Amino acid sequence: MTSTTPVPDQRTIYSSRHRHGDEAVAWPVLSEHVVGLLRSAGEVLHPGTGEVLWEAGDPYDLHLVLTGAVLLVDRRDARVVFVVEEGDFVGELGMLMGQRAFLPGIAREGTTLLRVPVGELRRLLEMSGEVGDVLLAALDARRGLLTRLGEGGLVLAGDDDRDLHRLREFAERNQIPYRTVLRRDAGAWAELAATCDLPAAGAAVVTGDLRVLTAPTTRDLAAALGIDLWSVSDGSHCDVLVVGAGPAGLAAAVYGASEGLDVVVVEDVAIGGQAGSSSRIENYLGFPSGVSGMELARLAMLQAVKFGTRLAAPRAVTAVAREAGGGFRVRLDDELDVLASAVVVASGVRYRRLGLPGIADLEGRGVYYSAGQLEAPLVAGRNAVVVGGANSAGQAALFLARQAGHVHVLIRREDPSSTMSNYLLQRLAHHERVTIHSRSELSAVHGTDRLTGVTWRDHAQDRDVHLDAAAVFILIGAEPCTTALPDAGVELDDKGFVMTRDGYATSVPGLFAVGDVRADSVKRVASAVGEGSVVVSAVHAYLAGLDVT
Repeated sequence: MTSTTPVPDQRTIYSSRHRHGDEAVAWPVLSEHVVGLLRSAGEVLHPGTGEVLWEAGDPYDLHLVLTGAVLLVDRRDARVVFVVEEGDFVGELGMLMGQRAFLPGIAREGTTLLRVPVGELRRLLEMSGEVGDVLLAALDARRGLLTRLGEGGLVLAGDDDRDLHRLREFAERNQIPYRTVLRRDAGAWAELAATCDLPAAGAAVVTGDLRVLTAPTTRDLAAALGIDLWSVSDGSHCDVLVVGAGPAGLAAAVYGASEGLDVVVVEDVAIGGQAGSSSRIENYLGFPSGVSGMELARLAMLQAVKFGTRLAAPRAVTAVAREAGGGFRVRLDDELDVLASAVVVASGVRYRRLGLPGIADLEGRGVYYSAGQLEAPLVAGRNAVVVGGANSAGQAALFLARQAGHVHVLIRREDPSSTMSNYLLQRLAHHERVTIHSRSELSAVHGTDRLTGVTWRDHAQDRDVHLDAAAVFILIGAEPCTTALPDAGVELDDKGFVMTRDGYATSVPGLFAVGDVRADSVKRVASAVGEGSVVVSAVHAYLAGLDVT
């Protein structure tokens, strides 16, 4: 039986008729050709007034409004967040990735819709360049619009602590629209508590359908939004399974899927990998003004989805085993197995932790391992400390210097020119709010509930330096993410990086390694993208029975 609901009042935040500047991309005027193709793949619906087309948390399809309008509603206060008018369509990027609806859709009086199933939409994207160009750009722009407005129906609630920061970082890195409500903001907290049962302590997630997740993990958050696993089930098969969605893994996915391979990407943290946390990359070809790691990852993932790549995230690979008859059985951390004809390991590296007393207790409360839009406001007008001498540290220092009172960069070496690009060193050296401290090592952190200061050892002057600081960002030497590989018989070097031969093949036929996880790789985004694209040729040769090793 079809459910209906009273049509909410018209306290509208946004209408699809708003086509100003960049918003014109989000709400394009569809050509007759595109509408004709959509009609060929869809069915016409005549919903009743107030009919609920889908609830928050439901899978949904593209709906082109032929007459009337569709209201996207926040049920907490019956606000109409969006009105999708005649000639426009309902949908955003997550729809193509198998994600569920952020907000419920309700038909207004006199509405007629053309529903195009997601599977048919993907087919149209593959066969028509015009459909792909117009719709993908619109879906992507809408995700950005939802993110800017914070109107995805998702609320992250709690205290300004490590648990809430972890959830916010996951949402930011995966570009999930959300808003934050803190307990210390009594008015906002009471308003939210009036609509659902909030916990007395700890972090909580409130979804668009008013479910409350108490003390959630990032996996819980992903599952609630339907982004944890897309079209992958136990025993699923694919041509190529890519471990890691950093630049190398995304490049392998784009080139593999565009050449007709069935590709699954497994990522345990967020799209973009370590590069996704870079605030600005200026030496990547084709971006003279620079590009953030998150933006680069977003565009790459959009390309991968366009060509049919499937994503499983946040999921970790716990074991890789070669099957007797060929191919691989890849075990994920929820005991689910995916069967793959070939595997490309692009799991990258992770920053090392420092074993200083009390530092783990301050993670997310002044101690961070990335510097992005979420962390930058925390150092506004105050001291920030960046630990590390590679490009990621230099990029973080320049980004933080936009808001920080002063940024202190601690580098163990006398001369960081061998690990940091010259353009970064020159900018840091001439920035009035940045000081580089060579031959210096962080030796202590101070604070109980939050970081209040740090101490470092200045070996050049043989003294300890104490500094009041709002935050410290630790971006030091990297460790390869290869915990699942030794059991597969993959040869590693003495530091744990994967040894490869021609075509990025490992010691196990059919298993390849690209990017930072590979021994002797150049730790640059451009080289990772190059390796990820080139490895597809070797994968094709292997799948054709021409083992290039």
